[in-house]
Amino acid sequence: MSATVNFKKQLGSFSLEVDFEAGNEVLALLGGSGCGKSMTLKCIAGIVTPDEGQIIVDGVTFFDSKKGINLKPQQRRTGLLFQNYALFPNMTTRQNIMTVFEHGAGRSANKEERYQEIARRFFITGLEDHYPSQLSGGQQQRVALARIMASDPAVIMLDEPLSALDSFLHWQLELKLSRILREYSGTTLYVSHNRDEVYRLCDRVCVINQGRSEPVKTVAEFFDAPPTLAAAILSGCKNFSRIDIIDSLRLRARDWNMTFACARPIPDGARYVGVRAHYLIPVPENERDENTIKAEILEVRDDVFTAIITVRPNETESESNFAVIRIELSKELAEKYHAGETIYLKVSPADVMPLLA
Repeated sequence: MSATVNFKKQLGSFSLEVDFEAGNEVLALLGGSGCGKSMTLKCIAGIVTPDEGQIIVDGVTFFDSKKGINLKPQQRRTGLLFQNYALFPNMTTRQNIMTVFEHGAGRSANKEERYQEIARRFFITGLEDHYPSQLSGGQQQRVALARIMASDPAVIMLDEPLSALDSFLHWQLELKLSRILREYSGTTLYVSHNRDEVYRLCDRVCVINQGRSEPVKTVAEFFDAPPTLAAAILSGCKNFSRIDIIDSLRLRARDWNMTFACARPIPDGARYVGVRAHYLIPVPENERDENTIKAEILEVRDDVFTAIITVRPNETESESNFAVIRIELSKELAEKYHAGETIYLKVSPADVMPLLA
């Protein structure tokens, strides 16, 4: 199965323009709040109609503005799981799932047999007569997923399905969800703003930034070398500077007033550099080289399991927020550093990330 999504939609002052393809995989749609992730799913499902473009899933054209095609939602075989699961509150677990076997693509003559199979697969046996209000968050999620899978969808679309859960339940359900998605031989679109979730559950990533989709990357490519500032922020990087390009492998970080050697060629049009907090390694003064920052320690702060040290490069005159750099060390190692002291931080050329705007 595959999905080709290429459309534009204007909503007041907000413009959404997405272009991506997905195969038999879990593709993350990653972006901040209000960037257009959920709206993209609604357009694919037929809840919202794009202004122009094309949506094709498993060889079936859902929408084509030039050909005048716009299938109704019930004709699209999409399984859309909303954040609140959208179970029918006045129906039991059995009734919520049985509606799929009586209507639409999941219609079946062997309804009871199909129900028992789905109930076993999603561990909801024994919950047949429970209403949604009588189910825990995890049980509601499993029932909602069971209803989606019972409909034999051509594409599964999950809209931040784990966002409202506490950390323990989040992890338990993530394990179950991962198994379900790996067993599904089709396309899954997974909306999230959680980078850790995306790393563990997804195969590839499509960043949506202010209504515009960026080129799709594998998860490994996305975290190793995010192409843009927006992608790097979403990947968890916290240290950035504006740059001047010196040559194909060297740049000057303006906000840190220093030069970096890069292991990978600097793309034309790069405007920023990013360095992850855990890639900045304290070294003795006599081990300084071109990629070493001399800085003043501003603060040493305990985090849950590590220590966060904020520093300001000694040579910088920048007043930008970019001028403050964050590093993360073990609590044991951080004990020997104190505010007001000088620290030398070395970064490998392979860990310097040139970024487009």
